Amino acid sequence: MGGEDHRLSAADVTSALGWWLQAGVDVAVTENPRNWLKAPVSPPPNVRQPSALAVSQALETLHLFRDWLSNAPTLPLASAGTARILPQGQESAPVMLVAEMPAREDAAEGRPIGGEAWELMAKMLAAAGLPAEEAYTATLSCFHAPGAKMRAEELAECAGIARQHVTLAKPKRLLLLGDAPSRALLGKPLAAARGHVHKVEGVRTIATFHPRFLLNRPSDKALAWRDLLLLMEDEG
Repeated sequence: MGGEDHRLSAADVTSALGWWLQAGVDVAVTENPRNWLKAPVSPPPNVRQPSALAVSQALETLHLFRDWLSNAPTLPLASAGTARILPQGQESAPVMLVAEMPAREDAAEGRPIGGEAWELMAKMLAAAGLPAEEAYTATLSCFHAPGAKMRAEELAECAGIARQHVTLAKPKRLLLLGDAPSRALLGKPLAAARGHVHKVEGVRTIATFHPRFLLNRPSDKALAWRDLLLLMEDEG
């Protein structure tokens, strides 16, 4: 070709490759040309993204489910101003508690049931022969959203997600605490669901008052105690 013969040394090659790598170029060539200035392509607006319920039903382990709960942006009631309160406990617990949405004291402690309500719940479980530290605790919606009211479609979606939660957690028994979990998982208000044995994903289930309610209505503690005894009865 003529001209001087310019050959690159090994040091020159290493230096050049380093510069390109720092610039974000890690492939020497591609099969097709690329327009680097072209704006990224967004999904077509008519392509429907999978719902939170559909995603939850595709998760196959409790670990994956809980990791998804901690990060999923599309959960019912999720927003920038809500505190996310995650479930606590181990798989195959002797009892799983599904409570109403976390209150301020729950959010302050970062647990599904906190403060005096948890102290009362722990005493009730212990009296029924269930160590509180072995219980698996969760909420119907894992968000503390002051003033928020769940719409019917959100309640239905939370119900499906909770059913998958029960399936993966594999508890021996299930205790629903409050009206919202009863409506979601049993299709009945708490007043109609109490005093009866139900099945949720094959798990023996009882609905009773949230301990937060019992702190304001101590006269109903006797009714809650009967519910716990019913939960602990031998299924034989």
